Amino acid sequence: MTRSTGGPGKAGMAGAALCVTLLLASCGGEAPPAHGAAPAGAGPAAGAHAHDGTADPRITAGTGGTAGATGATGTPAQGTAHGGHGQAVTPPPPAPLRPSERFVTLTLPQPYRPVAPSGGIDEYRCFLVDPGLAGRAFLTGSQFLPQNAAIVHHAIIFQVGPRQAQAARALDASTPGQGWTCFGDAGVEDGSWVGHWAPGANETLLDPAIGYPMPAGSQIIMQVHYNLLATGGKPGGADRSGIRLRLNDGAAALTPLETSRLIAPVELPCTARESGPLCDRKAAVGDVAHRFGEQARATVDGLTRMCGRGAPPVAGPTQHCDFPSPEKGTVYAVAGHMHLLGRSIRIQLNPGTSRARMLLDIPAYNFDAQAIHPLPRPVEVKAGDTLRVTCTHDAGLRALLPALRGLPPRYVVWGEGTADEMCLGLLLWTPGARPAG
Repeated sequence: MTRSTGGPGKAGMAGAALCVTLLLASCGGEAPPAHGAAPAGAGPAAGAHAHDGTADPRITAGTGGTAGATGATGTPAQGTAHGGHGQAVTPPPPAPLRPSERFVTLTLPQPYRPVAPSGGIDEYRCFLVDPGLAGRAFLTGSQFLPQNAAIVHHAIIFQVGPRQAQAARALDASTPGQGWTCFGDAGVEDGSWVGHWAPGANETLLDPAIGYPMPAGSQIIMQVHYNLLATGGKPGGADRSGIRLRLNDGAAALTPLETSRLIAPVELPCTARESGPLCDRKAAVGDVAHRFGEQARATVDGLTRMCGRGAPPVAGPTQHCDFPSPEKGTVYAVAGHMHLLGRSIRIQLNPGTSRARMLLDIPAYNFDAQAIHPLPRPVEVKAGDTLRVTCTHDAGLRALLPALRGLPPRYVVWGEGTADEMCLGLLLWTPGARPAG
């Protein structure tokens, strides 16, 4: 598993590849089991439990649409678009402020009109915004506010300290237009992942005893994924999204929260009814590298080495990857992210053993219901425990979804675009901490 550090200072050069490097380093380089078919122990093992949607009082998260507490409402009906994505977003009012908390709402300085590079339909753009922190604070909740939901695919929120903020300002100043291109990460070193938004996610409210540290002078980087599928990659409408931060001004020391990522490969071949040049894996990987840079190829290759013990990739709808935890900690919430071909995703602790726990189980993934899932009770992780993320994708959905129906068939690998795929599990946890009570 990897902590939420960012990549090198040059945006778009090595973000995703570095993410793979961090995964290897944080896991001690241990090679997980080979991937391909559904992994052994993928079902609930003895002692395992599925997340039942019962909210732990430490952390809650809103859900949108018809997702419900678990977000497992199924894929869209055949031939229909994903319901919530692209529609106007009106977030519900936030929960009341608690002692020592205040809201800070930030928006892009001016509207931004995305332009997809390299003939693609996706742009990842990073914007630096200043919460004006004169002293230490903790982030105890956040709500991303998408202004133009027709083109905003998802967003990741990073926090950077004063030194990294200076590098971000220099990068912003040297890049034409507002913000900078940032495939893979925030584009600057040590960017800490402190929040994300995808359809179905509303305010994330943390327990007042835990929070993301925000030193004085910290800045926020909003990485927004814009998708221009509706315009065929041509510039479309402008966007001026924002974010509402819930800040505790640091009078009391809170337990510092972190976000860690569990990443598995995607090796999804074309269906038997499909054909075309991009159904060849080599050509498909080359196309991803053309659209997003050579770091995209490095990510695909790195995931193959890490999750497959160096063996050649095994094509199939279900893939997984195992990560030994580098230290003990307490997990409070989990989330999963795939794109439009996603069918199911799960996160397991110590699968196939008597200590197995199911941390996240979404058997019918819905792209429009990607809320964070609080655990019924905090779960303690020991150093060396195995965390597994497993995803199943379905290439047959390409012929059913209007958003993908007109695109050429392809062998799908890990990629940043909406027509590509991901298998990403998120852990909100406090390393080194034990659950209270």
